Parts: sequence; structure tokens; C-alpha cells
Amino acid sequence: LCPQVPELGKATVRIRQPERVREIIQALREQGVAKLQVISDFDMTLSRFGCNGRRCPTSHNILDTSRVISEDGKKKLKDLLHYYYPIEIDPNRTLEEKRPLMVEWWTKAHELLVQQKIHKSDISQIVRESEAMLRDGFKEFFDQLHKNNIPLFIFSAGVGDILEEIIRQANVFYPNVNVVSNYMAFSDEGVLTHFKGPLIHTYNKNNSVLQGTGYFQQLSTRTSIILLGDSMGDLTMADGVPSVENILKIGFLNDKVEERRKKYLDSYDIVLESDETLDVVNGVLRYLLAE
Repeated sequence: LCPQVPELGKATVRIRQPERVREIIQALREQGVAKLQVISDFDMTLSRFGCNGRRCPTSHNILDTSRVISEDGKKKLKDLLHYYYPIEIDPNRTLEEKRPLMVEWWTKAHELLVQQKIHKSDISQIVRESEAMLRDGFKEFFDQLHKNNIPLFIFSAGVGDILEEIIRQANVFYPNVNVVSNYMAFSDEGVLTHFKGPLIHTYNKNNSVLQGTGYFQQLSTRTSIILLGDSMGDLTMADGVPSVENILKIGFLNDKVEERRKKYLDSYDIVLESDETLDVVNGVLRYLLAE
């Protein structure tokens, strides 16, 4: 496909329009590093979906299953997951149908978490005790972007405080990393009181929740984008960028691969099926950054 990026030959890679992908990668390289930025989802995109045959936790799961949540709280949060997750990934439901239900899920989950009187001081320990894992190759990914001053914008429907802690404990929370997510608000005593707005769920990752951040305006010259996601909702993450010249969309298809393949291939330029690494992303970056 693209001899300069041998990783695209991996068995996990699927591409519907190889010629187009080659053209986008070429254009990104010609535009140069100064124009590049990376926009990425976090849970199941930068973090792993599974390891050793088990599901890895998302930033919400880490909190939901931690020792600071009562047994009753854990059960209620699990019930919500079992009810709403199948709706979230159902390929036969429209986004219009899904959106209000996602707001409902996140709102109920956040209310349950607030009832648990979580302490800010517990967060680093909660993350340390969790089974959270970043994808293989994460260090090279974060290091390359940092070294070349390429902004990394993480747009997450997860819990910002938790995912920041995961990145911090992995020693890759560099100054070029900017996160927009659901952040907790704590009282003077350090107890969780509510989640700060606006609420970000799987299907509203776009301009509507970015208003007032002005992040992309400051980066108006960064018109080349690599977008990384694992859901249909992640495809709108670059909508806030004033003028996109070239965008390469890489999608991680982690779950229900057979039934969702067509949709992913129609929407993402490169689809990675059950691939727990950042090999392909790193391979593309290596080629773009090579002298």
C-alpha cells in the first residue's frame, strides 16, 4: 500500500480506499510538521480495549469499580452499563435516537458517583490500583509528538481527572497535551460535589461542547490532522478546526467486529481490527516526521 509505512501491511489493518489513504498521507507529509496536529479519543483508543482475554477498564470503569464506591453503587453503575452500552454500539440505531439516551446514561452515572462522596486525594491511588493500560507503543507516540511540538488534543467522554492521572502515571503528560473531558468539581474539603459542564458523551464530541475553549482557534495554522477514535461519535472531533486541509481518520474497531466492520470502513480511512497497539499510528508519524 505505502512502502514508506510498512505497518499498514499488518493483518489487523483494513482500508476501503487504499489510493485515497496514500494520497492523504502524502499530502500530510508535504504540508510538513508545522501544520500537523493530532486529535484523539482516550478510552479504548489511546487506552487498551482488552488484555489477556479480559476487558480493560475505561476511565469511568476505573472509578465505578474502585474501593471508594459502595457495593450498592457498583451494582447500580453496572446495571446502567448493561442497559445503555448495547444501545451505544448498536449499528441499527440512529445518532438521533442515541443522543438523548447517552445524556441520560452519563447523567445518572455522574449522579451516582456524586452520592459516593469521592475524595480528590483518592484519585491517584484509584488509578494506581486499576488495570488501566495505554496501548502498546504509547511512549513512542507521546514522545514523538512532544519532541516535534505537535499538539495532541484529547477529546474524551470519560472522566478527565482519571484519564489525566493515567497519562501522568505513565510519565507522558507533556505540555503539548490538551484534554477536554468531564471533570469533577470538589468542595473545599476535597469531596466530589458535581461534574463540571458541559456534559460530554460519545455522540456530542463536536463544536457544541467546545464553545468558549478557543483551543482550535489558537491553532488555526494546524490544518493537517490525524484523528484517532473508536466510535462513530469520534468522527466529529475535528469539527472545531477552522480550516481542515487534510485529515487522516484512523479507527479502532475493538468490539463486535463483524457486524460493525462495514460502517467503520465507510467512515474511517484506516480501520484497525482488534489491534491493541499504536503501531500503525506510530508508523505514519515516523514517515511524516522523517527528514
